[in-house]
Amino acid sequence: MAEQRAHGQIEPGHGDPGYHGEHGGLKKYIAVFVALCVLTTLSFLTYFAWWDALFSTPVSRALMMAVSCAKALLVMLFFMHLLWEANWKYVLTFPAMMMSVFLMCMLVPDVGYRTRHYTEERWLHAATPRTEEQHDHEGEAPHADGEHAPPQSGGEH
Repeated sequence: MAEQRAHGQIEPGHGDPGYHGEHGGLKKYIAVFVALCVLTTLSFLTYFAWWDALFSTPVSRALMMAVSCAKALLVMLFFMHLLWEANWKYVLTFPAMMMSVFLMCMLVPDVGYRTRHYTEERWLHAATPRTEEQHDHEGEAPHADGEHAPPQSGGEH
């Protein structure tokens, strides 16, 4: 509830109904909501064919990552009230951020270069990406000479 001052005056606090003095009031939350809607619309636009004609895939992915980070930052700062928290939040977030950057730096090269030292036996059991030709002949039975036969009708056995 409200805190008592030394002179007997009551100081408004979080326990008072309708108290939003420190957090900026309703207008700030509505502005954040509108910003989240605009950012969501921007990321939604990247799925249309006309967007692909204007921007390359890496640019679209970078934009979507930036939009996602901006939306997450807005939610954390305003709706989780981290903007108004004391400085102790940095004690928790910086070590976590450093660990995530460290893990990314250590694991991304691992994933990217995972096939560099494969043995012949490992290549035999590794998954291979499907090509367009494999997609075109899907469901066809192979001939003895390696060619694909046309699909058989369901009535013949």
